[in-house]
Amino acid sequence: MKTGAEYIESLRRLKPNVYIMGEKVESVVDHPLVKPHINSAAMTYDLAHDPLYKDLMVAKSHLTGKPINRFTHIHQSTSDLVVKVKMLRMIAQKTASCFQRCAGFDAMNSVYNTTYEVDQAHGTEYHQRFKEYLKYVQDNDIIPAGVMTDAKGNRMLKPSQQKDPDLFVRVVSKNKDGIIIRGAKLQQTGIVNAHEFIVMPTTAMGPEDKDYAVSCAIPVDAPGVTHVFGRQTNDARRYFEKDADIDLGNARYGMVGGEALTILEDVFVPWERVFLCGETEFAGMMVERFASFHRPNYGGCKAGVADVIIGAAKAIADYNGTTNAPHIKDKLAEMVHLNETLYCGAIACSAEGVTLPAGGCFVNNMLANTVKLNVTRYIYEIGRLAHDIAGGILATMPSEHDLKHPEIGPKIRKYYQGVAEVPTEHRMRMVRLLESLTGGTAQLESMHGAGSPQAMKVMITRLANLDQKKKLAEELAGIKK
Repeated sequence: MKTGAEYIESLRRLKPNVYIMGEKVESVVDHPLVKPHINSAAMTYDLAHDPLYKDLMVAKSHLTGKPINRFTHIHQSTSDLVVKVKMLRMIAQKTASCFQRCAGFDAMNSVYNTTYEVDQAHGTEYHQRFKEYLKYVQDNDIIPAGVMTDAKGNRMLKPSQQKDPDLFVRVVSKNKDGIIIRGAKLQQTGIVNAHEFIVMPTTAMGPEDKDYAVSCAIPVDAPGVTHVFGRQTNDARRYFEKDADIDLGNARYGMVGGEALTILEDVFVPWERVFLCGETEFAGMMVERFASFHRPNYGGCKAGVADVIIGAAKAIADYNGTTNAPHIKDKLAEMVHLNETLYCGAIACSAEGVTLPAGGCFVNNMLANTVKLNVTRYIYEIGRLAHDIAGGILATMPSEHDLKHPEIGPKIRKYYQGVAEVPTEHRMRMVRLLESLTGGTAQLESMHGAGSPQAMKVMITRLANLDQKKKLAEELAGIKK
C-alpha cells in the first residue's frame, strides 16, 4: 500500500493533458488549485498506515488475500458497507473536503458486480477482464476515477437521437485490438489527480443506443484525453494571492470538489480494458448500482464535513460570547440532529445490504436514495444555521492583507475582537473556515453530487411499491375488491 508521499510521487510520473484557467499545466502536483485535492487524497494513503485506523482503512483482497487500501476493495459483506461509511466520516473530519477516491471506489464495485451478470447472459468475458484490472489497481494502490456524467445535450432525447452524436461517450470503431471511443465526461471529481478513470454509461439505453453502452478503463494521460479543470468559489484567492493563508479557510485541503471536464477524442482502449460494449440492457443496471453505491457516501463524508461545520459554529459562538444563549444552544442541537440523521441513514442502508450474484455486497437501494435526498436538504439547513450563529461578519470581513498591514492591521484587531481572551486572528480564521465549508461550491456539490434531487425521487418512487401501500390502507379501511 502506498503512502501519501508515494502517491504524490506517482502522479509526478504521469503526463496528463490538463488545462486550468486557460493555461496548459505542466505539473498538476504543483498547481495551487489542484494541490489541496492531492493533499486530501494523500490522507487516504497515510491513514492506511496508521495503526489507529487500520480496521477502517485496510481490507483483505478477496482476489489475492493481500492487505489492501479499502478504497480498492470489493464489498464482501454488510460489515464492509458499514465500515465504508464510518471510514468516510472519519476522513472527512480530518480534511473537511472531498478526498477524491469515492467515485472510483463505487465504480469498481458497480462494474465488478454488473460484468458478472453480463457474462452470464451473453457468454462474454468482461468479468474476468475486470478482475485482472482490479488486481492491477489493488497491487499498485492506484486511484481510478469513476466517470459517468455525459454532456447529454437535449435531456429529452436518448443518446442515439442527439443532433450531435458525441454528446454521449460512444464507440466509433472496433478492431481486433480494441475499441476507439469519442465524447466527453463532465464534472468528474478528482480525475486530474487520479491515475486512471473508469468510463460507465450515464443512463439506461435501448437497442438503438448500442454504440453508447460502453464501460472501460483508461489512463488519465492516454493519447486523445484532455482535462479542463473547473472553477470553484473563491479559487482566485488561491490562484492569484501567492501568500494567502487565512483567507483560504481550509488552506491545506481546500473545498469539496476538484472536478474537471474530460474530453475523449478518438481514444484507443485495448479489449482487456473493455468491460461493456453494446450490451444495452445492462447499461441501466451499471448506472443504478453505481448511483446506489455512491449516494449513501454522502451520509458519511458530508456528516464528517458537517462535524467540522458544527465545530466551527460552536467556536465562533464561543469567540462571540454567545454560547450560553438559549437560541444558540437550540441551533447547535438542531445541526447535530440533522447531521446524525444523515449518518444513521447511511449506516442503515449499508446494514440492510444484500449479496449480488457475483458475490459482492450491495446497499439497500431505497434507503441509499433516501440518504442522498436528505443530504440535498439537511446540509443546506446546517449551513444556514451556521451562518445564523456566525453573523454578518461571514460575508463582510476584511482580508488577511488588511490584518497584516502595519497601519490598518492594529485597528482590524481592535474592532474585530470578540471575547477578550480570544485573539482576533483566531476569530477571523474560524470565519474563513466556515465560509469555505458553506460557500457556493461546497453546498452545490451536496445538491448535485451523485445525482440531482429529482434522480433520487425517481428511484424512490420506482422502489416505493405504492400500490402495495394502497392495498394495506384499503384492507385496514375494510375496502374489499
